Amino acid sequence: MSKKLGLIAAIAALAGVGLFLWNGQNGGMQQAGKDNTPLPQGAALADVRVPDGLSQQAQMGERAFNGVCADCHGKKAAGRQGMGPPLVHKIYEPSHHGDMAFHLAVKNGVRAHHWPFGNMPSQSGLTKGDVSAIVAYVRELQRENGIE
Repeated sequence: MSKKLGLIAAIAALAGVGLFLWNGQNGGMQQAGKDNTPLPQGAALADVRVPDGLSQQAQMGERAFNGVCADCHGKKAAGRQGMGPPLVHKIYEPSHHGDMAFHLAVKNGVRAHHWPFGNMPSQSGLTKGDVSAIVAYVRELQRENGIE
């Protein structure tokens, strides 16, 4: 019986976290404009500060990100309303989504589990080196925005 109660408590906790995220109550997220109107389709979901200088690898990653990832994840990985989540967000901090998670997401796609955007399809045309550079870019943006 205690296992069932534990399972119910875990499910309730996950549902609470999901509701919390769904309502846009998490750090840096915007679900409505300044006048409390819904954001338009494609609008940035997070305010992202860019470091004064990016490493050479992150500069290459920025170019690859802008060519493949930004259509859904937005410029500067800020996310896009109705399209894809911001990668400059505490959910994607290295201790929760390590670098390999990004490699696997590109290779295999991702079933929706943190956000209401639907599944992410696998991405073709990127080498392991490209993805490593993209990860370097995202990590440098994250650090500049206090996500470590």
